[in-house]
Amino acid sequence: MFTYTNFQKKVSLVLKVIVAIAAVLGTFLSAFAGRNSFMGGTTVFMYFTIQSNILIALVSLVGILFLLRGKSGKVWYTLTFVATVAITLTGVVFCFVLAPTMGKAAWNVQNILTHVVTPVVSVLDFFVCGPSGKIRKKNAFLVIIPPILYLIYASVGYVKGWEFGPGINYPYFFLNWGSPMGAFGFGKEFPFMGCVWWILLLLVSFPVVGFLYLIIVDFLRLFRKKTREEKLEAELKEKEEELESKETESEVSEEV
Repeated sequence: MFTYTNFQKKVSLVLKVIVAIAAVLGTFLSAFAGRNSFMGGTTVFMYFTIQSNILIALVSLVGILFLLRGKSGKVWYTLTFVATVAITLTGVVFCFVLAPTMGKAAWNVQNILTHVVTPVVSVLDFFVCGPSGKIRKKNAFLVIIPPILYLIYASVGYVKGWEFGPGINYPYFFLNWGSPMGAFGFGKEFPFMGCVWWILLLLVSFPVVGFLYLIIVDFLRLFRKKTREEKLEAELKEKEEELESKETESEVSEEV
């Protein structure tokens, strides 16, 4: 069980509400966007972006309940960790890999909500609510579960010919096994390398980001602990000085 300071509770409650609203609203707008738009229409729930937004929204809503009760468990925190890394990569891949290929069309309201607002605020909340107990670094490898499950899902869809978009049987260009680069190829033109290399790059990125997050949380935990100790020492020193001052005043009054 992890406990939080009043400051952590207040800030985290606000951040969790923002995450839930941004993820739900972004998903709603995406679902009602035009069929020909990126991740729009009835196929919206087939994308990792929307699935990770739904996951982090649910985690945030449950987190609100835990905060109001004043406690939370290790299982919930681990799930929060996995969901936060998933939504982080959702934002990073979109902003630095997908958006440059889409031009101005990338920056509509729903994409900003699901790919920017939700990831950024989720990460901030994760750091604010880092647990007071020691983090197990081996948990970093749990974050590859969502992308592996999605890879299986997308691969089945590719083979079965599911439509992720009009006439498209893959969700993202790096999962298009029929691209000029194929599975293992490399080239100077987009997408520059085959699906296998993109997949390996992403699978490595997830635990790397997860491990980095755990290091940061550990650092913040130690920083908060040190700050509390310094505050207690300062208060103790102040009380000792007050006591010494009173003793001195008492001795002077006795002499007089």
